[in-house]
Amino acid sequence: MTDVFLKPRKEQSLERRHPWVFSGAIKKIDGQVQNGDLVNVRANKGRFLAKGVYSEGSIAIRILSFEEEPIDEDFIFDQLKKAWEKRSALGLVENQTTNIFRWVHAEGDHLPGLIIDVYGDTAVIQAHSIGMHRLVLPVAERFMEISHGTIKNVFDKSGTTLKKQGIEIDNSYLLGEKSTSKLIENSVYFKIDWENGQKTGFFIDQRFNRNLLKRYSNEKIVLNTFCYTGGFSLYALQGGASKVISLDSSQSALELVEENIEWNHFQSKKHETVKADAVEYLKQLPEDIDIIVLDPPAFAKHMSARHQAIQGYKRINSHAIRQIKSGGIIFTFSCSQVIDKKLFRDTVLAAAINANRKVRILHQLHQPADHPINIYHPEGEYLKGLVLEVE
Repeated sequence: MTDVFLKPRKEQSLERRHPWVFSGAIKKIDGQVQNGDLVNVRANKGRFLAKGVYSEGSIAIRILSFEEEPIDEDFIFDQLKKAWEKRSALGLVENQTTNIFRWVHAEGDHLPGLIIDVYGDTAVIQAHSIGMHRLVLPVAERFMEISHGTIKNVFDKSGTTLKKQGIEIDNSYLLGEKSTSKLIENSVYFKIDWENGQKTGFFIDQRFNRNLLKRYSNEKIVLNTFCYTGGFSLYALQGGASKVISLDSSQSALELVEENIEWNHFQSKKHETVKADAVEYLKQLPEDIDIIVLDPPAFAKHMSARHQAIQGYKRINSHAIRQIKSGGIIFTFSCSQVIDKKLFRDTVLAAAINANRKVRILHQLHQPADHPINIYHPEGEYLKGLVLEVE
C-alpha cells in the first residue's frame, strides 16, 4: 500500500480525527498512486496516522480508519452491518408507517463518500469516489444478509456522481430488479423515481420537518416553493390544509406531485401546481398565504460560490417575509454544506431587516438521526432550517 506523507504540522487535523486530507497538506507520495487507491497516511517523519481512499481533487484522501487494520470486504461489511443495526434501533426497520430511510450517511457512518438510501425493499447506492465504489461493490450482493432479508434489490446510481469526475459508470441494478412495493413515510405514500430523480430519488432528510409542517397546516393556505416531488405539499394536505400550492420550475416534478396527490387520494380541488420561478412568484403573491415553505436546492456546493449563495438565500427570504400575511409562518431551509448554522441564521436576519417586519423563531430544524453527524466532521451538518412567525 502506498504511503502518503504530510507536510509538517498538517497531521493535526487527523489527530483530531477529522476524516479528510486536503491536497495542499501532502508533502510527498512514496510510489505511484491512482484515483481510488487505498493509502497509508503518515506524518512528516513517518508516523502512521490513518488509512484512506485517494482521490484526485481538493479532498485528496477520505479516511476509513485511524487504526492499522485491513481495509477489505470484511471491513466494509462490518461498517454496513453496524449502520443497519443503528437504523433498526431508531425504529426505521420493519416500520409499518415508514419504509424510506438512509442506511449509510458517509462520514456520519465512517464510510466517507458513500450514501445508501432504502426505499422499501430497494437499496440505492451513490458513491462519491471511485475508491469507495470499488470497496462497496463486492459487498452489495450481501445486502440481503445484512438486512435480514429486507433488501431484495440494489440499484447503483454512482454513475451520476462519478460522471462529474470524468469516470464513466452505468447506473444499474446490482441485485434484483425495479421494485413495485409501496413506499411510505409517516403514513404518506410516495412514488419515487430513484433511477432518474435527483440525488437517490427523494429528500429523506426532511422527514421530521415535513411532519412538523403537518401540525401547522390545518385550515391553512400553504405555498410549497421548490416543491420537487411534493413532500411538504402532501404532509400539508394530510394535516388538513384548506389549499396547497406546489411551485417548481420543472414540469416533470409537478407531474410527479400530481401523481402523489392521486396516490394518497387527497382532494385535488385543494391542490394547485404552478410552474414558475420561485423568486418572481414570491415578489407578488396572488393571495393571502398562511404558510410558505422555502426549501431550495443547494445554492452553493463549493466555498467559491458561498457569497452568491448568501445573496440567494437573502433574496428569497426577504420576499417571503415581506409578502406573507400577518401571523404567517415560514419554513426556511439551507442544504448548502458551506453555509453553516450561524451564517444561515444571520442571512435570514438580514432578510428580516430588509423586509422591516417583526419576526420570531419558533423552531430550529436539522437533519434526522439516520443522517448522523460525525462530531469530528462538522461539515456533515449540512441541513439547517428555521420556522419563523411573521407579524
